[in-house]
Amino acid sequence: MIDDQWIGELYRQESRRVLSTLIRLLSDFTLGEEAMQEAFASAVRQWPVEGVPDNPTAWLIRAGHRKGIDQIRRKQTAHKYSHLLVPLDAAVEEADKQDIEDDQLRLLFTCCHPALPLSARVALTLREMCGLTSEQVASALFLKPATLAQRIVRAKKKIRDARIPYEVPEAGDLPERLPGVLRVIYLVFNEGYSCSEGDRVVDVSLSAEAIRLAEGLANLMPEGEVFGLLALMLLHHSRRYAREDEAGELITLEDQDRDRWDDAMIQVGLQWLEAALARTPAGPYTLQASIAAVHAQAASAEATDWARIVRLYDALYRQQPSPVIALNRAVAVAMSNGPREGLQLLEALVNQRDFVNYYLYHAARADLHRRAGNLADARQAYQRALALVTQGPQRRFLERRLKSLNENA
Repeated sequence: MIDDQWIGELYRQESRRVLSTLIRLLSDFTLGEEAMQEAFASAVRQWPVEGVPDNPTAWLIRAGHRKGIDQIRRKQTAHKYSHLLVPLDAAVEEADKQDIEDDQLRLLFTCCHPALPLSARVALTLREMCGLTSEQVASALFLKPATLAQRIVRAKKKIRDARIPYEVPEAGDLPERLPGVLRVIYLVFNEGYSCSEGDRVVDVSLSAEAIRLAEGLANLMPEGEVFGLLALMLLHHSRRYAREDEAGELITLEDQDRDRWDDAMIQVGLQWLEAALARTPAGPYTLQASIAAVHAQAASAEATDWARIVRLYDALYRQQPSPVIALNRAVAVAMSNGPREGLQLLEALVNQRDFVNYYLYHAARADLHRRAGNLADARQAYQRALALVTQGPQRRFLERRLKSLNENA
């Protein structure tokens, strides 16, 4: 049955594939977006009457391509764009025969072109290629939505004015392009792994999309950090079905049912990690994957080798001395040496500007104060975290912890 819910699900699954191909065919971000929207609008009108085509994605690409060309003609600017457009017959043939997934990889490298500032590459890719809302992207990048919107507009203008090519770069140019691409993929994965807004813990499809992009990169460019990032995401993603209960409520790592972890995915992740470690020196993603591997190989939360995790965080911090890594290291120290030692490290970070409105910092303080028996301090930290959190399951988890503190008191 074709209804709004069915169309909405198709849009969520296929819109980025359709868009990436339309951008290539029409050579314009904005025109591609408008053509995609018109194509889906046509599907809503026609499919309930005519039936769903055998290849809905190809149908949408062909319809969007026609809409885009029609729009160019209406604006009487065909002479300006005609040398860039793929003929309609060729577009129809490509939509049937070409691996449309390649267009997403082309779009990824276009959005991450070195002519754009790194911050713009990340923002543009998350918004245009992966379909995150402006609010989600702003949250992932710690930006105001208005600032994010301006950044995306400037990036599109730069791509248009500089005629940045829509292609995967030559082998000699790949190393320069890699760091921005990896960061984008990781941020996409993180948004799926722990949704920044809404009422669910995970968006499995978004995380799977990031993994797919990383797999494409690994085949294209066999570098250690590509393998490390892929290993990291696979090891985290293996826990996807254990991270929330049947009601969609958050389950912490220590309380997860490890029988629900995806053992096959863990083994694949460990194989990619082994390949990454063979290409020394180990970079930040490979070190993070090594940390995830310690968790994945522990038989229980109690059996976790926290001392090894602390050593890995020490190595990671030497490469990337960021406040967030310092926060994670402090938590690992607390789990290894006791909550009071971890709290000392967290208190040393209290003046970090990045943590003033970062709810996870306050949630970590609350948890360590709870473990240390400092109930008043824990209550205050939970209340601060609750004032900042925007995600439903995270909020309810913190509320349950705070309620438990009050009941014990």
